[in-house]
Amino acid sequence: MMKIALITPAAATSRYGNRNTAVRWAGLLRELGHQVSIAEHWNGRNADLMLALHARRSHDSIARFAERHPQRPLLLALTGTDLYRDIREDANAQESMALATRMIVLQPLGLRELSPPLRRKTDVVLQSCEAIRRLRPLPGCFEIVVSGHLRDEKDPFRGAEALSLLPASSRIRITHIGGARDPALAREARQWMKREPRYQWLDELPRARALATLARARLMLISSKLEGGANVVSEALTAGVPVLASRIPGNVGLLGKDYRGFFPVGNSAALARLMARSEQSPDFLAGLQAACRRQRRLVSRSNERRALRAVIKAVTEK
Repeated sequence: MMKIALITPAAATSRYGNRNTAVRWAGLLRELGHQVSIAEHWNGRNADLMLALHARRSHDSIARFAERHPQRPLLLALTGTDLYRDIREDANAQESMALATRMIVLQPLGLRELSPPLRRKTDVVLQSCEAIRRLRPLPGCFEIVVSGHLRDEKDPFRGAEALSLLPASSRIRITHIGGARDPALAREARQWMKREPRYQWLDELPRARALATLARARLMLISSKLEGGANVVSEALTAGVPVLASRIPGNVGLLGKDYRGFFPVGNSAALARLMARSEQSPDFLAGLQAACRRQRRLVSRSNERRALRAVIKAVTEK
C-alpha cells in the first residue's frame, strides 16, 4: 500500500471535470489498495507518491514535492489546457513536465503534442464513469444535450447558434447543463433562451440529475475548441448516447478519426446540417450509435483501473 497525494486545482465543491477525475481516480486507487488524499494544494504531509492534475495550476505543489522528496515518484496528468495551450508558452507548466517521473494523457492523440523525450515517459489513461442506464427519450422532440460548463474554450453557445439556423419545423431541442463562472456568460445563456426558445440552459445540476438528463438524450453535443479527453464523452458512450463533436484531437482521440459525427470547430452551419441529418435520417443516427457502441468498451472502469495500476507499477517497481 502506498500513501498517494492526489492534487487537483478544482475545489472540493466543484463539479468541473478535473475534480470529477480526481475523485474517480482516488476511488480506483483505493480499490487497488492505496491510501489516497485529495487536496487543491500539497500541505507538506508525508506521501510516497504525488499524482497531480494540471501542469500549470498544480505547479507549486509539484515543485515543492520534488524539492522535498527528489527520489519519490511524481505523476502528472495533463489536462486539455495543458496540452493544447500552456505547455507551449508557460514556464511553470514546462517545469512541471520536466519534474514529473511519468505523465498521463487522457486520449492517445495527446501524445502527439509532446516532444519525443516527454512522450517516452507518458502513458494513456482513458476516463470511465459509473454505469448509466439508458432512459426513454422525451416524447415530441429530438433532444440534444450539451454537458459542459460555460467557458470560452468550450464554445458553449455553438449549439444554440446552430439551432437558430434550423427551420421552425425541426423538432430538435437543446438542453444545456453546466455552471457559469463568468456572469457575462450566464447573461448570454439567458439571452439565447429568449432569442431561441428551443435552447434551454439548466445551469449546474447535481451529478445524478445531470447523468439522467444525458441518458434520455437522442444525442450529446461537445463543441469545445480544446479538450484533453473530456469525461463527458465517456459518459455519453457509457449511457449509449451518440455524440456530435468538434473535430479536435481530444475528441478524435476518443471517437476515432473515421467517426461521422464531427464538424469543424466553430462552424455553426456545419453543425446545423449534422443535427438536421441526425434528426431526419434514422440510418445516419443508427450509424453513430453503432460507432459509439464500439468505443464504449475502451472507456470501461476496469480498463481505467488497469491503466492506473500499470502507471503506478512503472514508477514504483524499478
